[in-house]
Amino acid sequence: MKDRIHLVVREDEKERYRTSAERAGVSLSEWLREAAREKLNRASTGRRLETVEDLEAFFAECDARHDGEGPEPDWEEHKKVIEASMRSGLAGAEDA
Repeated sequence: MKDRIHLVVREDEKERYRTSAERAGVSLSEWLREAAREKLNRASTGRRLETVEDLEAFFAECDARHDGEGPEPDWEEHKKVIEASMRSGLAGAEDA
């Protein structure tokens, strides 16, 4: 048996939800159900990081999930990529 839930949202929110559902290829109703399920799953699987060991285990899990490519690049590498991107963007803007 299915029950209905009435939601009150602003018109602009409804349109954003509808657009996202359309992009996902599902009905607005299914999109909202999935969003609710995801929120419940995140809340139920949340855990507290109370020790250094908990934190290290959390980061190890994150590294393992990173698209199967291992740990994310070092922060210094990230900064170099960002700086190079900014320089190339500035160079392109000067040509315009």
